[in-house]
Amino acid sequence: MSSSTKYVFVTGGVASSLGKGIIAASLAKLLQARGYSTTIQKLDPYINIDPGTLNPYEHGECFVTDDGAETDLDLGHYERYLNVPTSQANNVTTGKIYQHVINQEREGAYLGKTVQVIPHITDEIKRRIKLLGNTGEYDIVITEIGGTVGDIESLPYIEAVRQLKWEPDFDCIVLHLTFVPFLAASGELKTKPTQHSVKQLLESGVQPDILALRTEHKLTEGVKDKVALFCNISPKAVIEAMDADTIYDVPLLMLEEELDKVVLDKLNLPYGEEPQLIAWKEFLTKLKNPKQTIKIGLIGKYTELQDAYKSIAESFIHAGAHLDTKVIVDWIHSEDINEKNIKKRLQGLDGILVAPGFGERGIEGKISAINYARENKIPFFGICLGMQCAVIEFGRNVLGLTDAHSTEMYLETPHPVIYLMESQKNVSNKGGTMRLGAYPCVVKKDSNAYLAYNTETISERHRHRYEFNNKYLNDFEKNGMIATGTNPTNNLVEIMELKNHPWFVAVQFHPEYKSTVTNPHPLFLAFIKAAGAYHKN
Repeated sequence: MSSSTKYVFVTGGVASSLGKGIIAASLAKLLQARGYSTTIQKLDPYINIDPGTLNPYEHGECFVTDDGAETDLDLGHYERYLNVPTSQANNVTTGKIYQHVINQEREGAYLGKTVQVIPHITDEIKRRIKLLGNTGEYDIVITEIGGTVGDIESLPYIEAVRQLKWEPDFDCIVLHLTFVPFLAASGELKTKPTQHSVKQLLESGVQPDILALRTEHKLTEGVKDKVALFCNISPKAVIEAMDADTIYDVPLLMLEEELDKVVLDKLNLPYGEEPQLIAWKEFLTKLKNPKQTIKIGLIGKYTELQDAYKSIAESFIHAGAHLDTKVIVDWIHSEDINEKNIKKRLQGLDGILVAPGFGERGIEGKISAINYARENKIPFFGICLGMQCAVIEFGRNVLGLTDAHSTEMYLETPHPVIYLMESQKNVSNKGGTMRLGAYPCVVKKDSNAYLAYNTETISERHRHRYEFNNKYLNDFEKNGMIATGTNPTNNLVEIMELKNHPWFVAVQFHPEYKSTVTNPHPLFLAFIKAAGAYHKN
């Protein structure tokens, strides 16, 4: 392989949400299958420092890496496709760029010069872009630039790419994803929006090397030739990106379109071995030919925007396919659940998952759903806040601690079964200050968790400020709720399970962040198995 890292920049035009992340991940998967060490980074144009403080309704879920970075949900796609962990260096925001430059200016690093977008902001963007390449670990780094060409926020990133293309020791190409709309009235695919988008990119000094055209209808050769002619590229470098049944079809569609070969040609790299993608194809076959169907109720407060729980939804797909099971997710808003309608709303479910979240809105609905799952012996999986709600429900309804609560929602509760972690008590800034990233956990034998993991020591990712109050642990365990997983250094309770229940597991961490296509998460596998057994009964 080449001694110096090569870069592929992925930009978008015409409309947002065209699927740059999926195209980038699919290309990375194909290059990986050809024997190239590949990673992906995301450059996000918004001025927030990280997505940790963004409303999930606006931005979808916040994905967390092993090293504690709160990142864009696209990094979840990268990990799920490549089966390789990402890190702090894989997600950069404009906020981080400006924060660094302003800190440098305050420290006198610019020696009194006027600090400007060019060169200071663009220099910092270029430095961040090169970080992954400088590690020497990767042959190819795919860099996705968020937003759409023409956005004011994206301009410094496009300018940084323009500068990099002229650096003699920096080898890069640009893949531009656009949209080709179909006008039903005239029965035509229209290329004009793509032409305008490329023109806008050219006005910024960047000529795309490859065009991927997102389309709902097959492109004719005439359309491809026309786009190639107007956009200064060869017809071979015009790639059709058809709508797919599932995002996991996209790597195979891109293989058919020979996107990986076009990229390697442009980078002057050999093709390597032909991608086999055996495990990937097996996964797709099983995904599309399930032997049974189960229904899981996902109880959360952002259910109108399913991207808020993207990793959980994908974890169901990975584990379900592995078990020849189609998982239908019933998205249930926790505010819509009350004592009067709970039986009607939750009956017919084979399993109940109470999702992560923050704040008191919808909390009583979550607690009621857990009570229903516990009393009716329905397989239950609680994640983060879902675990905390399970503890509150048990404290109230089994231990008789009527006002048991979390101090997050009710500071004056007489029974703070969930309370603020000691390390969080002096934290005033909200951004990036939670307990974040991977921590070890020791799992007790003879537990559902141990049966799932088949090992005593695990590592899982966290994103929380509140924890189980160990003062109550004896009472919980005496009455049948057992701490089956704890942190070895501080005794933080990580996993709670119920005795005398088919499958009731609640975890303080986020297992969904580690599920991938080829390695479904053990707890999701165990939960779906339990739900499948419940369905058969």
